Amino acid sequence: MAVHTTSAAEAAAPTTRARILAEALDLFAQSGYGGASMRELARRVGIRESSLYNHFSGKAAILEAIVAEHGPASSASRLEEPRYKQLARQPVAFCRQFALDLVGQWSDPREHQFQKVITAERNRVPGIRAKFADHFYAREQRLMTDYFRGFALAGLVTTPDPRETARLFAAGLIYIRLEHYVMGAAPSPRPKVIEAIDRYLGFFLSLIAAGNDEDNKKRKTKGENRGKAAPD
Repeated sequence: MAVHTTSAAEAAAPTTRARILAEALDLFAQSGYGGASMRELARRVGIRESSLYNHFSGKAAILEAIVAEHGPASSASRLEEPRYKQLARQPVAFCRQFALDLVGQWSDPREHQFQKVITAERNRVPGIRAKFADHFYAREQRLMTDYFRGFALAGLVTTPDPRETARLFAAGLIYIRLEHYVMGAAPSPRPKVIEAIDRYLGFFLSLIAAGNDEDNKKRKTKGENRGKAAPD
């Protein structure tokens, strides 16, 4: 009796569900959600249209799955990986790893397709806007805040508000993305993006460096003494 062994190629092959989502993302980006048909999607995947419904209840469910697995959702998922949890006491390494992972994500053509789709469709499909907001504003922000809170409790950074520190960190990275990947005629070369990342990280980490509160108190005390008359 012949024994079938799974080859490395078979093991690495994407599942039908993954192929559906990949082709759907490409189709939605090209034709728009409203202009895309389940028939065309099935043709691209290479399965019968009826077989699509074995995996998803309809087109809206496919779009919801795309939102749940791309963009901010993929960023939030990374924060839950062991490699990030190992950096829970290393704020410098954590911030740099997060930024570099974002550069990789920004450079992925699928990310460009996702942003095109979500910008066009998040206000048109019921539930998509709420799901997008949940992944971006709730899950990712909650996880990021937890990391900065842990850094602060361990005395590794100084911040009066971990949530606002997390938002400040994310805001600077968003502006780098706008400058180097969105607003220009073409994406900036990776070395130029990394240079911008390093410059921003140096500035941001200096703001939250442990001991800043004590340093600020010393500067404030010096300033107050400077304005007082010298004792007789």
